[in-house]
Amino acid sequence: MTETLPGAGTDAPALLQPVVDDDGAPFWDYAARSELRVQACASPACGELRFPPRPCCPHCGSFDSEWRLMSGRGRIWSFVVPHPPLLPAYAALAGYNAIVVELADAPRIRLVGNLVTSADAPLDSVPPERLRIGAKVQVVFADVDGVTMPRWVLERP
Repeated sequence: MTETLPGAGTDAPALLQPVVDDDGAPFWDYAARSELRVQACASPACGELRFPPRPCCPHCGSFDSEWRLMSGRGRIWSFVVPHPPLLPAYAALAGYNAIVVELADAPRIRLVGNLVTSADAPLDSVPPERLRIGAKVQVVFADVDGVTMPRWVLERP
């Protein structure tokens, strides 16, 4: 699973894709339906959210889990703008960002992604000077070579 750079031929370097394992597969299945869900303990005595997904609750040890729908709202908790040298596919997008988003309805859950101007916009579509810790964001979903990737847009563009 790779993403071809816009305007590039089939020999262009590809962006990295997630490795989908058994524990995380439901996350990607829900993303394909444009739903942001987080794994939660299904034990009535616990119910804690957890990310990344894992087979056992780190709080109570239960193996029972469910996937809870999130609002998709959050805030930028941290960010970085990588500079070359980078992997070949990313060098062409220099000036792109990687952000850590703290979810509004699950503040202890933080997801890594990219801030873009729209779901299908290139990773370098938001100028680095627009990035701010605490900026409110909303999840959007983009099909990237057969995998639906959560990305983030500013609530106030």
